[in-house]
Amino acid sequence: MIKEIIRLKTEDLSNSRIAKALNLSRPTVIKYVKQFEASGFSLHELSKLSNQELHEFFEATATPLRAEGNIRFIELIEFFPYVERELRKTGVTRQILWEEYKNKHPGGVMYSRFCFHFQAWCKQNGAYMHIEHKAGDKLYVDYAGKKLSFIDRATGEIKEAEVFVATLGASQLTYVEATISQSLPDFLHSLQGAFHYFGGVTSAVVPDNLKAAVAKSNKYEPTITERLAGFASHYGTTTYPARVRKPKDKALVEGAVKIVYHRIYAAIRGKEFYSLDALNKAIKEALEGYNNIHFQGKNYSRRDLFEELERDVLKPLPAMAYELKEYKLATAQKNSHVYLGKDKHYYSVPYAYIGKKVKLAFTRRVVEVYYNHKRIALHQRDYAPYKYTTTKSHLPSSHQFMSEWCPEKFIRWAAGVGPSTEAYIKKVLEVKQYPEQGYKSCLGVLGFVKRVGKERLEKACARALHFEAYSYQTIKNILEKGLDSLAPNNNTLKIPFHSNIREEGYYK
Repeated sequence: MIKEIIRLKTEDLSNSRIAKALNLSRPTVIKYVKQFEASGFSLHELSKLSNQELHEFFEATATPLRAEGNIRFIELIEFFPYVERELRKTGVTRQILWEEYKNKHPGGVMYSRFCFHFQAWCKQNGAYMHIEHKAGDKLYVDYAGKKLSFIDRATGEIKEAEVFVATLGASQLTYVEATISQSLPDFLHSLQGAFHYFGGVTSAVVPDNLKAAVAKSNKYEPTITERLAGFASHYGTTTYPARVRKPKDKALVEGAVKIVYHRIYAAIRGKEFYSLDALNKAIKEALEGYNNIHFQGKNYSRRDLFEELERDVLKPLPAMAYELKEYKLATAQKNSHVYLGKDKHYYSVPYAYIGKKVKLAFTRRVVEVYYNHKRIALHQRDYAPYKYTTTKSHLPSSHQFMSEWCPEKFIRWAAGVGPSTEAYIKKVLEVKQYPEQGYKSCLGVLGFVKRVGKERLEKACARALHFEAYSYQTIKNILEKGLDSLAPNNNTLKIPFHSNIREEGYYK
């Protein structure tokens, strides 16, 4: 009868319908349903019990074993820490452990009472949630809601950093890393970092429906992004997001995030970091303390539990690390550079490929340039916008066009216009990483002599020097707006020149 009540309840029948179907009173059905739901056991587990054991089980839930003077109870409680840790191992069941208990204590309690008291002990000690996780089975990942920050040394700008948190199910050993974003490349880099930190791979990864991981949300079968699936295949694991509105699926990592706030955020508070690497170094130091501190009320840590239970059951790391590559087409410009629009950054290619269509292949660390499947350039990736990364040998310094020019020639030419123009051309050449990069700007600036004459160009350069704006576009805007006729005002704020600046009298 009890099995039938439980079976029908797991099929989502109401208590009234169950009572009617089994010819029982509704209060009787409610009593057994409540006991079943409170037990934490599944129908499959309870179906293994005989009718007699099932009655004993439900009797036990109503009349717990008394501790006072009961040797059997003391023996039972002393056995439970061993049960808790063994249940984290793959293939170990309560039935197996109860049999070990009975071999050690032949006069011990029956299986049903063993299960009931173990369940009660787990609730008292906060252990039940954790013994549901098998060693080496799942890695739970998420991002902390609160961000950290670091200071960009070049600009002084404060930049926010996302904080990735990954927790192993059985041992709760945790990995934490700060990244620029939650984008897929950053997410996969962090996930890879977690696997290498643990020294192995879990059977599955459970992200909390992160945008970088899930292409299409669905209650039953969420669609994983193609590139994440490729990453999982490379590492021999699988990925399935935590189910929507299923708190148990993400409780472990959410709990870890809260502890990370206390153990890591608090430990590094008030400190200034001048790079993402410096921030991550501090996180790593605090993380070791977090993983090595004993669990509350226990004589072992996350690291201890990992070494005992999980290290040896993790899958081995692949021989080669995974690198996510992105691809873009570009044309090699006349200055021997290609433009990576994602970062707004320029990378050099050999001048022989000027005007050619090339393919850029880039990871988080490097940028490669290919022409007809042949790699023609390799650079460290630089995220600084509107900057140049240049291999000097790529520039056509000895080429027919460039051989006609050198910094000294432009400076002599500018000196023939006037001292302000000479000083300005020196600045244009100075601000470029290599002089060759400023040649086109110099040509453009000095070319204005033919259009406006030396006097106007000299005044325009003087004005641009005052405002510390060194580019062809600056001189062009000054001349087009007639600003060269105005004397620079020392009290004027130094603002950049661009096409939206109106000439004197525009608003009159």
